[in-house]
Amino acid sequence: MAILIAITFSHLLNDLVQSLVVAVYPMLKDSFHLSFAQIGLITLTYQITASLLQPVVGLYTDRHPQPYSLCVGMGFTMAGLILLAAATSLGMLMFAAGLVGMGSSVFHPEASRIARTASGGRHGLAQSLFQVGGNLGSALGPLGAAIIVLPRGQGAIGWFSCATLLAMVVLFVIGSWYQRHLLASASRTAVPAAALPLPTKQVAFALAILGMLVFSKCIYLASLTNFYTFYLIERFELSVHSAQLHLFVFLLAVAAGTILGGPLGDRIGRKPVIWISILGVTPFTLALPYANLLWTEILTVPIGLILASAFSAILVYAQELLPGRVGLISGLFFGLAFGVAGIGAAALGSLADHTSLSYVYQVCSFLPLLGILTAWLPERGRR
Repeated sequence: MAILIAITFSHLLNDLVQSLVVAVYPMLKDSFHLSFAQIGLITLTYQITASLLQPVVGLYTDRHPQPYSLCVGMGFTMAGLILLAAATSLGMLMFAAGLVGMGSSVFHPEASRIARTASGGRHGLAQSLFQVGGNLGSALGPLGAAIIVLPRGQGAIGWFSCATLLAMVVLFVIGSWYQRHLLASASRTAVPAAALPLPTKQVAFALAILGMLVFSKCIYLASLTNFYTFYLIERFELSVHSAQLHLFVFLLAVAAGTILGGPLGDRIGRKPVIWISILGVTPFTLALPYANLLWTEILTVPIGLILASAFSAILVYAQELLPGRVGLISGLFFGLAFGVAGIGAAALGSLADHTSLSYVYQVCSFLPLLGILTAWLPERGRR
């Protein structure tokens, strides 16, 4: 449990820094005179570097575990954050975002493996704790931007490098524990690799369905995390500070939903949780584009709460489809989530430039209907 708490805290610090990049978009848009499409390009740069490397890192660490690689990854994040504070052009902003993305690509696969290793068999609970740390960090990023960065300007972003330094210290301690765990495991009698629980074609088909479900979830969440503040400012004429607080409420609901999905999947099975999390959010997403300010804030709470509970169940379901490939699966699904979110942010930003953010939310409101694909997932039974 101590290791789970430590890796969760590290995930909080990692994602706090990452969400800070998104949270300062309104300030950067005004300072650099950026369009929504250029904002989407910054997100695309970050998400692509985060997504493309994650499966590679996961596959490599499945065969050659690297206990101290998490410290290295956090070093990339620190470098990107410092560069972002000093950036003077769109190119520098994109390069800084790319460094933060590289740090994320190293962090997530191995950190997810450590969470599973320390789970004691309660894999859903461990993944939920791990991911809720990230979601809490994502919720605190806009709050930190509103309190620290926006009043003081772009240079104040560099203050958050202290968070990455603290994370590196914690990750070094975790790496030392993981190193001892690996040495202890190597001294035990090796056990044969587990066979695939389902035929290979059925596993591939199930993974493809899970990928589509991640696509629908991440595109919709990208529409809110990247453009929700702009939507509130444009439609309801809120100040940047007020819009950031509304984003904080939504991200807090996402964090709460994340911690529910894993334990619930351990208890009732992954597939029912996936059903509820993806398809069950549809009534709320369909109503959101037509709501007033009060109902907009009310509706985003169940949207974040329900939709966020899906990822833990999806990830553990996929890990059970391919036992012994925790790093690869974690890298693939975290990478897919980042990549889809990045491409979605760029596409939605371009769509918003040509139409409006209200139209973007009308289009995205139908995405959770893809949850119907859950019907084709094979039954895995209860844990």
